[in-house]
Amino acid sequence: MELAVEMREMANHLSRHLNDHEKLVIVEVMRKFLPDNIATAEDLEDIRIAREEYARGETTKHSDIDWD
Repeated sequence: MELAVEMREMANHLSRHLNDHEKLVIVEVMRKFLPDNIATAEDLEDIRIAREEYARGETTKHSDIDWD
């Protein structure tokens, strides 16, 4: 987990100095080293909010979404 935090901080720093193509390359390289099963604090908060909305019945039908 500590590696993920360090890499996130490094990515934030680098994002200020790289063009869009370079950012994409760095992200792809970093993905090789980051576990994909760790939720961030922001992820956990989004999940909490979504569960509360679901519990209140605040859902959207699949057919109501404009997928185009």
